[in-house]
Amino acid sequence: MQRLDRHWTELLQELRVVQTGIQLLTGILLTLPFQPRFVQLSTFQQSVYLVTLVCAVLSGGLLIAPVALHRVLFRRRARRVTVQVAHRLALVGLGLLAVALVGIVLLIFDVVLGRAAAVVAAVVIALVLLGLWLLLPLRLLEKAERGGFEPRGLADPE
Repeated sequence: MQRLDRHWTELLQELRVVQTGIQLLTGILLTLPFQPRFVQLSTFQQSVYLVTLVCAVLSGGLLIAPVALHRVLFRRRARRVTVQVAHRLALVGLGLLAVALVGIVLLIFDVVLGRAAAVVAAVVIALVLLGLWLLLPLRLLEKAERGGFEPRGLADPE
């Protein structure tokens, strides 16, 4: 039970960090259609905007869902299922956040520099996020499972 409590606490801390970012991104996206220049966007740009907005809103919903899940299941001896489901919701929410970030880069670069630059920038951002958010953690997990980590203090630079 202590382990589940620790996992839950760690998950909540992670969600606090990401929720602020997704809420700011969503808030900014919600204001864009009310800007005078929005009507000048091409059909492609408006489509990218709408997909990006939907991904941002769904990401926010998924990243906030563990709180609602906890409220409903609180004191019902469902800590294990709460942690498991919240973990999955967070992963899907992070995936949609990545899509929203790539979408906003695609939209901004398309407006400012044109389609070719937008595609290049979006692909670069997608690859960086894929590397940092998926490939790096999977590589570290693989290394840890092979016993590749030695316990070291934070002060030890090696």
